Amino acid sequence: MGVAGVIPQPVATTPKVVLNGSRRKWERSYIAATIAIDAGAALVAAVTAYVVRFSDHLESNHLWGYIALSATLPILWLAAMWIARAYEPRFLTVGYEEFRRVLIAAAVVIATVGTLSWATKAEVARGYVIIALPLATVLTLLGRYSARKFVHRRRRTGDFMSDVLLVGHGRPAADLVRQMRRDAHHGMRIVGACVPSGSQSEELTDVGVPVLGSFEDVERLVPGNVADAVAVLACPEMDGAALRRLSWNLARSGTDLLVAPALMDVTGPRIAIRPVCGLPLLHVDEPVLSGGRRVAKACMDRVVSAVGLFILLPLLVAIGLAVRITSPGPALFRQARVGLQGRKFTVLKFRTMTRDAESLRASVSHLNVHSTGHLFKVENDPRVTRLGRWLRRTSLDELPQLLNVLLGQMSLVGPRPLPATDTPYEGEARRRLFVKPGLTGLWQISGRADLDWDEAVRLDLRYVENWSLALDALIIWKTLFVVLKRSGAY
Repeated sequence: MGVAGVIPQPVATTPKVVLNGSRRKWERSYIAATIAIDAGAALVAAVTAYVVRFSDHLESNHLWGYIALSATLPILWLAAMWIARAYEPRFLTVGYEEFRRVLIAAAVVIATVGTLSWATKAEVARGYVIIALPLATVLTLLGRYSARKFVHRRRRTGDFMSDVLLVGHGRPAADLVRQMRRDAHHGMRIVGACVPSGSQSEELTDVGVPVLGSFEDVERLVPGNVADAVAVLACPEMDGAALRRLSWNLARSGTDLLVAPALMDVTGPRIAIRPVCGLPLLHVDEPVLSGGRRVAKACMDRVVSAVGLFILLPLLVAIGLAVRITSPGPALFRQARVGLQGRKFTVLKFRTMTRDAESLRASVSHLNVHSTGHLFKVENDPRVTRLGRWLRRTSLDELPQLLNVLLGQMSLVGPRPLPATDTPYEGEARRRLFVKPGLTGLWQISGRADLDWDEAVRLDLRYVENWSLALDALIIWKTLFVVLKRSGAY
C-alpha cells in the first residue's frame, strides 16, 4: 500500500534473456581438441620421418637418439605453438591469424632444431628433419582447418556461439545484426541491445533483438552474465571516458569488449593502431591500387589463364560442340560489360539460353529475384536450355572468361563484372571499377545469385578496399568448394 496521495510507480524491469549456453565451456573443449590435434600431427610426422629415413636399419642401436627426438618433437611443437599464441581463443575458428601463427611456430621449431644441432655439434640427419617438420606443419594446418569447418557447420545450427550485447543506436545496430546473421560462421549471436533511450526501436524490432536498457544499464547488465561479449558501435555517447569505465567493469566480470569503428569493410594490413598522446588512434592506409603487387597480380592472371586454356582446351571444344548440337545458335554468348576505369569489353560465356533469350527478357522480367540494382536473375528461368542449366550449376559456362583474363580485360579474382549501361556508374558502384572485374570474387563465395544488389556492392567494395595476393589465393581456394556445392547457381 502506497503513502496516501502518492501513486506507486511501476518498477522498470529488464527483459529476461535466456542464453543458449556460454561460449566458455565449448571454448575450453575446443582448445583442448586443438592441442590434441597439434600433438598428434607432430607425433605422426616424427614417426613417419623416422620410418622413411631409417627404414633400412630400424633395429640399429645408434638410432635411440632419433627415437628420443621423435618422442620429444610433440612437446617442442606444442611449446612453440604456445609461444606463438596459437591457442588464444580470439585467433581460433575465424580469420587467417591462426594459420599465420602456426607457420610462425613452425619456423621457431626449425630454427631451434638447427641452432641446437649447430651448438651441440650433433649430426641430425637432414632427411629426417626435411620430412618431419614440413609434414608436421601440413598436418597441423589440415587438422586445424578440419576442426574449424566442423565448428562452422555446428554454428549454422546455433551451436558454439558467443552471446553478444550490442551498444549503439538502433539503425547501425540492426545493420550489424543482419550482417552477423548472414555470416553465422563468425560465431556471434546478438542477444540484446542497449540504445540511448532505453526503449525498443523499430529497427531492432524488425530484426527481433530486444532492447535491454540504455547506455547507463550496460554496467548493470554485464555482471548478470547477459552476454559473453559487449560490442560497442560508433556513437558520440560512448566517448573515451565512457569506454574506459566500461572496459574496467568488463575486465572484472571476464566479458570481452569489442569496439566497432565507424569505417566499415576495411580490414587487414591497411589498419594499424598507433598510440598518439596516450590515445590509440586507428591509422588507415590508402588501398594499394598500383605498384609491384598490381604487376604481380597481372602476371599471375596471364600465366594461370594461359595454362588453364591449354589444359582445358579439349573440354572447351567438347562443351562448345554440345551447345551447338543441343540448341540452335552460337556456342558462345557475348555481352558488353564495364571493366577497369569504366572501359567496356565483351565478356565471353558458353551460351546457356535459347537463341532468342534477349527478346524474351521482357516476358520474364516480373520473375527477377533482384528488385533493385543492375542485376537480373530468374530462378528456374524458362529460357535456359537443359544443357545450359547443367553448365550453370557446375559453373562450366564461365570457363571462356579465361580468354578475357588472358587478354587483360578481367582478372582471376575481382568484383563482379557490371553490365554496360548508357548512364555511367556513380558513387559506390563506380568505386568497383578501380580494379579489373574477376572470374570469381567475394560475391562468388558468399552467395552468388542469391545476393541482392546492395550486398553484392558491399562485397565488391570490401574486395577493392582490401585486395591482396593472399586474399586472391583464399578466394580461389574457397571458390572450388562453392562450385562443388553448386549453391546460388541458376
